[in-house]
Amino acid sequence: MNPLHAALFAPKRIALVGASSDPKRLTARAQLYLRKHGYPGEILPVHPREATVLGEKAYPTVTDIPGQVDFAYILLNTPQVEGVINAVAAKGIPAACVLADGFAEAGEEGRALQARLLATAKAANLRILGPNSMGIINLNDRIACSVNAALEAESLLPGRIALVSQSGSMMGAIMSRGAARGIGFSHIVGTGNEADLSAGEVATLLVDDPKVDAILLFLEAIREPQHYAELARRAHAAGKPVIVYKLGRSPYGAELATSHTGALAGSDAAADAFFRRLGIARVTTVEGLLELPPLLIGRKPLARPTRAAGVMTTTGGGGAMAVDCLGVLGIEAKAPDAKAHAALEAADFHSHGRLLDVTLAGTKPERVAAALNALQQAEDTDIALSVIGSSAQFRPQDSVAGIIRALEAGHAKPIAAFLVPEAPQSLRLLAEAGVPAFRTPESAADCIRAYSEWRAPGTTEAPAEVAFTLPAQPDEADARNLVAALGLVSPFAVLKTPEDAHSLPYPVALKILSPDLAHKTEVGGVKLNIPDAAALKQEAAAMHGRVRRMAPEARLQGFLVQPMAKGVAEAILGFRRDPEVGPLVMLGTGGVTAELFRDVTLRLAPVSLDEAFEMIGEIKGLKPAAGWRGLPRGDLAALARAVVAVSQLAAREDVQEAEINPLIVAPEGDGIIVADAWVVRR
Repeated sequence: MNPLHAALFAPKRIALVGASSDPKRLTARAQLYLRKHGYPGEILPVHPREATVLGEKAYPTVTDIPGQVDFAYILLNTPQVEGVINAVAAKGIPAACVLADGFAEAGEEGRALQARLLATAKAANLRILGPNSMGIINLNDRIACSVNAALEAESLLPGRIALVSQSGSMMGAIMSRGAARGIGFSHIVGTGNEADLSAGEVATLLVDDPKVDAILLFLEAIREPQHYAELARRAHAAGKPVIVYKLGRSPYGAELATSHTGALAGSDAAADAFFRRLGIARVTTVEGLLELPPLLIGRKPLARPTRAAGVMTTTGGGGAMAVDCLGVLGIEAKAPDAKAHAALEAADFHSHGRLLDVTLAGTKPERVAAALNALQQAEDTDIALSVIGSSAQFRPQDSVAGIIRALEAGHAKPIAAFLVPEAPQSLRLLAEAGVPAFRTPESAADCIRAYSEWRAPGTTEAPAEVAFTLPAQPDEADARNLVAALGLVSPFAVLKTPEDAHSLPYPVALKILSPDLAHKTEVGGVKLNIPDAAALKQEAAAMHGRVRRMAPEARLQGFLVQPMAKGVAEAILGFRRDPEVGPLVMLGTGGVTAELFRDVTLRLAPVSLDEAFEMIGEIKGLKPAAGWRGLPRGDLAALARAVVAVSQLAAREDVQEAEINPLIVAPEGDGIIVADAWVVRR
């Protein structure tokens, strides 16, 4: 066993530093809960004035404890933590947890304090959980080293699912929700502010645990992304799914940025791209966090997902709700294909619609099983979903018997159930049988979507070096030269004054050149379809005056001229170095309305050519360029190569953001044209 795993999850001797002899105080809870739930090891309270604490022999300091200590839970206030960490490190304790907050998140003084703690810990090979951590619970081994009030429960339900949560309060909330459903946990860990141990690193320690079948993550932020990559790789190899619920989906949390790419590639979109590449399944409902594991445990990601489901129901309204919620998330409830239809006909079911209504069959187990087995034979769906009506509440054994019997046929396609009424007993029976079961149509759709989108961890080659010297304050000409170094070459010329000549063919587009103006249209810095040299000179003089009035602080360095170009479609292609997950490439519908419609998709950079084509297929605004209803086809192969090329900016540590908008997609075989470019130095 990994020594750190043993110290965190199987400690035989636990020091509780700052344990209180008053059972009503928060700092007494860890000791009370350890004993209440049957901890078999030694509890070592540390208190400077008490000889005993809650019936256990106490010690004045950590140093006074005889022998080896495996784990220390520090329950003291922030100012006292540093001295205790020094003592814990000196004693050779391998792991400690800090309950207090007020460190790096509390300003300069807190950051300095945290830095000193980590320096001391690193020198002594001490690992720290927290600060602001509610501790660790190992239910199978009866270790409840936490102050979470959910441990007031008389008994705790052990299981084979581990939860790692950055939120301490959600540790108990998710555990209690699971217990109400008959879902137990193996481990529950609160990582808090993650000054040292991140949620990804803690979860990685649980992958090799034989009592863990799946790992759940409740995240507020992605810290130390390399740990999640290691977690995902090892968990996939071990056949243990990793499922995440992450806060921050609201657009109000998106950070401000200079380019369109920064505004469009917000933190949550970046998180989606991150989890997709790593093969971590993401849910958007807390119910889904509990309900998805049975659907993934024992399975591999789908090689060719259809994003479709076969749905049968004993209640028309409930079935319609399920179909509707699935459709909102892009999962189609499909009518039985030829193979499924033949199996249904053989079992005396007659259905030609999206919803197989077996109301007349009631809850007869053999009929329900036959219908589900027929739907499992469809070749164009990912799952068979059974919707159960009032019988789930009043006749639980009968209502689930057919679903459980359907499992005996051994079809590879999974079966799941949505229970329309509140039916806790039916949910428990299905959980015991290993059948994914959903309380709401929204969580059913959320989990089925997550299953269809679940992937194996992706791999990419290291990005190629991009040889180009980027100025300290680049303008559009510099950005164009950078993308030209990537192989995306489009003609342009730079004019220092309106009188300068150029050799580009008319008509042309004229733009102001400035390192301070990312959005030139908004200040009158763009003029299209200039027919000749005389008009160019006149427009340039007018533009200079116009921009000077509207943006008086901007540095004007001349003009950029390029030939007018038309194509089949316009795209926005961008690169961004996200503060949480690292380099990203973005593709979307381009032009001045890019931010308005937000028709975009992201991937971690760099990407492969296959990933680039996958991205193109996800953009609604690019569908016409694929020959939609006989429209002219665009050069999507050239666009895919451009996506790969821009993703190579991951090799440039000096580039924070880059963008081509619009990137004009010419007719098939004619390539792409860079109409505008921008770059932001890091």
